[in-house]
Amino acid sequence: MPELRSPVDENDHIIGDPAARVTLLEYGDYQCPHCQAAQPVVTGLLRRFGRDLRLAYRHFPIVSIHPFAEPAAEAAEYAGSMGHFWEMHEALFDNGHRLSLPTLLLVTAQIGLSPEGLRQALVNRSFAAKVEQDFAGGVRSGVNGTPCFFVNGRRHDGPHDALTLGAAIDEAMRGAPAARLRTRA
Repeated sequence: MPELRSPVDENDHIIGDPAARVTLLEYGDYQCPHCQAAQPVVTGLLRRFGRDLRLAYRHFPIVSIHPFAEPAAEAAEYAGSMGHFWEMHEALFDNGHRLSLPTLLLVTAQIGLSPEGLRQALVNRSFAAKVEQDFAGGVRSGVNGTPCFFVNGRRHDGPHDALTLGAAIDEAMRGAPAARLRTRA
């Protein structure tokens, strides 16, 4: 089973208790229908496991089949730079089936951020390096499709339904000390 090559650290988007016993890392693509379907599962697992589970998210836009996945990831980073990553994350998955530049601008306005600021960030590719860094880390860790989950650094190769992912989290919890943020080398 492949291991995560780039440990979860302070550069990642993380929700949940920093001392959680298990970290669920998702490599995702906002335009991927499978990632969209996995979001309610992930939300349910966060509720189910409470303080024992934290979620980290990294971008893995598959641009060959999802042309708006990369701009959406950059939009999430734009929102994240202003403390609104998770709001944008949810809004992008809610609108993943109709992603376009107008949708990205509309969602940006709906969460209270500047659509013109996003437009400039996209033109300047202000957040492209972060998206590319996430993607490269995924490739090094054996990610070849989305969603791809890692449970405490070990790739989860099973289905991403609540029962199967929940069982992987339970198993990790039985042998896991509290999670710690690491610095990338």
